[in-house]
Amino acid sequence: MLASTFAVGFGLGWAGALLPQEPPPAAAPPARAFAVVAETVHTMAGPPIADGVVLVRDGRIERIGKAVDVAVPDGMPVWRAAVVTPGLIDAHATVGLSGVLNVRHDQDQLERSAAVQPELRALDAYHARDPLVAWLRSFGITTVHTGHAPGALVSGQTMVVKTHGRSADQDVVVPLAMVAVTLGDGGRAGDGKAPGTRAKAVAMLREELQRAREYAAKRAADAEAPVDLGREVMAQVLRKEVPLLVTAHRAHDLQAALRVAQEFDVRVVLDGAAEAYTMLPELQRAGVAVLPHPTMARTVGELKNGTMELPRLLLEAGVPFALQSGFESYVPKSRVVLFEAGVAIGHGLPADAALRALTADAARLCGIDARTGTLVAGKDADLALWDGDPFEYTTHCLGTVIDGIEYRDGPR
Repeated sequence: MLASTFAVGFGLGWAGALLPQEPPPAAAPPARAFAVVAETVHTMAGPPIADGVVLVRDGRIERIGKAVDVAVPDGMPVWRAAVVTPGLIDAHATVGLSGVLNVRHDQDQLERSAAVQPELRALDAYHARDPLVAWLRSFGITTVHTGHAPGALVSGQTMVVKTHGRSADQDVVVPLAMVAVTLGDGGRAGDGKAPGTRAKAVAMLREELQRAREYAAKRAADAEAPVDLGREVMAQVLRKEVPLLVTAHRAHDLQAALRVAQEFDVRVVLDGAAEAYTMLPELQRAGVAVLPHPTMARTVGELKNGTMELPRLLLEAGVPFALQSGFESYVPKSRVVLFEAGVAIGHGLPADAALRALTADAARLCGIDARTGTLVAGKDADLALWDGDPFEYTTHCLGTVIDGIEYRDGPR
């Protein structure tokens, strides 16, 4: 059974700022057939399996079950652990765009030259070999939803990527996952530039969606009409192919996001949502998913009414959510989502719900649940191996498996 407490309000949550400056990682090792044997296997597709075995072949899970039912073929290499879980999924970060050095040349998460830039692709800025990617992988994180950061009205696109550390093109799972939007104080331009107020920000967002609607109609009627890269992306939002990832914290900004979603009939994922607990029935009725702000985020400014109990409150209200390491303009721009989950557990989130929020629920929210998030035969072989309960402070991650490739980065 997973632990119900986890005391880690400091320390490794700051690890990104303390990393040694390592050279880029070597090319990933080749995939091979092997077995993982563990005292407990959490499949997240059913009850935990005691004395479990996972057979991996050709990058996928070939078979999974109890050791008495799943024989390890003669000569097949075996990797042993106390606990095995699906590879963890960070449901929102900026890793790969915000780098380990925290200096100008590795900070590509926010372009401030314009307020609305949906055409900016995370794929074009993602640095797979930044040491921070490997650092996250060493804590069992095999997949990250990453991209442009909050801080502009429409700052750009996000993507879903595996943490192999090879290249953006090799590691990408979903090139365009969501479009990042910021409402409230964080999206204001300042210095007399628009948007300067909440009303202006929402009006500009509505105008952009309306223009995208008109653009899509024009393109449908005339295939030779000029292409506008930004409007093409927003047209995908209008077709519900891509959701808006709206970073907002105060209740009236969250309500504005729901209002826009209803007016234009678009999908919205709420990011941060510090005051979401004040409007849980409304969120439940709207059917939106929430990425609660990192539990270790500083509760100042827009987050001053935030609470570390938000994941628990969302769970109890039946509002779908997943956990994230998040972003803040101060260091460390990327945290470790495993520790965020541990703090949430310490503030009332059941441990099994926390593991779901890092695996199956995160995969569903990111639209990759057909491939990963649970340990099921036929899915990607994405696993995290532990020498104990993953939510215990003294537990180490022994390594990860991504698409059947073994990474023995630890123990961490």
